Amino acid sequence: MTERRLLSGDEAVAAAAKDGGVHLGTGYPGTPSTEILQAFSELGGRAQWAPNEKVALEVGLGAAFGGARALVTMKHVGVNVAADPLFTAAYTGVSGGLVLVSADDPGLASSQNEQDNRHYAEAAGLPMLEPSDSQEAYDLALAAFELSERWQLPVILRMTTRVCHSKSIVTRRAGLPAPKAPAFVRDIPGRVMIPGYARPAHRKLRKKLEALRVFAESSPLNVWRQGSKALGVVTAGITARHVREAAPEASLLELKTVYPLPLEKIRAFAASVERCVVIEEGDPIFETAIRAAGIPVESKDPSYRFGELSVERVRRILAKDTGPEPEPPKGKPPELCPACPYHPVYSTLRKLDCIVAGDIGCYTLGVLPPYQGMDTCVAMGASLGVGLGLRHVLPEKDARRVVSLIGDSTFIHSGVNGLIEMVYNPPATGHVLIVLDNGTTAMTGQQEHPGTGRTLDHEPTSKVSIEGLARAVGVANVDIVDPVADPAGFEKLLSERLATPKLSVIIARRPCILAAADIRKYEKAADEKRAAMCSACVEAGNV
Repeated sequence: MTERRLLSGDEAVAAAAKDGGVHLGTGYPGTPSTEILQAFSELGGRAQWAPNEKVALEVGLGAAFGGARALVTMKHVGVNVAADPLFTAAYTGVSGGLVLVSADDPGLASSQNEQDNRHYAEAAGLPMLEPSDSQEAYDLALAAFELSERWQLPVILRMTTRVCHSKSIVTRRAGLPAPKAPAFVRDIPGRVMIPGYARPAHRKLRKKLEALRVFAESSPLNVWRQGSKALGVVTAGITARHVREAAPEASLLELKTVYPLPLEKIRAFAASVERCVVIEEGDPIFETAIRAAGIPVESKDPSYRFGELSVERVRRILAKDTGPEPEPPKGKPPELCPACPYHPVYSTLRKLDCIVAGDIGCYTLGVLPPYQGMDTCVAMGASLGVGLGLRHVLPEKDARRVVSLIGDSTFIHSGVNGLIEMVYNPPATGHVLIVLDNGTTAMTGQQEHPGTGRTLDHEPTSKVSIEGLARAVGVANVDIVDPVADPAGFEKLLSERLATPKLSVIIARRPCILAAADIRKYEKAADEKRAAMCSACVEAGNV
């Protein structure tokens, strides 16, 4: 039986995971990938948030070692965090299907860079598929699990913001054959990557990639659309949709297997047209590989490497128009919510003229007027390392002004290592870390994390104590304050901690204004559930 529904690309991947018999979905919330696991959970799938992307991939890899199908989701910069196990997972391979969704963000709609994660496929030596709309997101997610199980390799499904969040009609189908029941089969040479086992594993990987290249040459996933012989375009992803609108008469080779590339198919396509143009969003990855294979093609001007492509930009590329592009309309700049609990924090940091090593989260908006309250922002968890580095080298007067600022979810994600660095290599002037604890992962839509005490579907679970961690690793001063209820007290406390050479952690705790009502609802439900369990124990005579 089939079902037609209007779905976003993220929702389509979730539907494919459900229809494909995925045992476990795990990841870390990050726009534009967040909605995949949320939708999978709503469909009845088992989904969970991990502390960070590295842990998520390792959990998914373990599940796949056990013969299960696992889906791991993250945004493009999250793959940087997961890259360590990713590269070695190409050597170990998998027993069950393992698909990693990399949601790229061309144009930096909500990211600190616009890296092109197609590079990861070649660098790690893993097959990569890329859809151009929601139907293809559904179909290619299923195809990715099939390929993963056939070749016993993790498969990367590359999405982009436009595909993740745009909606189109999706026809769901019966899905994949039911997976085998998970079971562990010992394979020490294949799973334990000491040098003696890793060397033959690398050779085995390269043989698989060559077989995958041969597969890509004849795969129906790569679509050759016959059109005019005057113009042919090689493209992939959402750009294929732009090309079809900008040049409907052109012949089109629409690549879905973006790695390994079907170079001989591309060679035949290029020979079949008078003019062959490679149009790709982001870096010139296809162009470089195609030209290295000796296939004569045109490519876009380097000026089109930046930002998203569009129908109009594709027309300009085909016309070789390198003139100034129209300025995009100016929108309203983002800002902290009027009732955000971070306002008194930034007001105090500005008043005390602090040098602020910042981090990734909605609190990053404090960099904008009126506060301009952040001096650095590099990557998740970087506020601690950067702040410590500044403390180590600046003159004492300036060093004492340095503060590291991080959110609760980001602290759990990758701030703990920085906290340990702070204790292990303390600056002579001490250091001050402010954790902005609003009880949620607010930036991506109020998701849970290990510090909230609730799972992905808001059910109660064990809670990680930020203040407990700080005390356990040896921080001298650990304080909890509500900066909204007592702004003067927060200012006094921060002034005192900046003046001492001891290490200090200040937890500015107040719920996100957008999540506060839901948090109260979840906590009430948890209390009622605990009370009901206690009553049941009393009635059963167990207490």
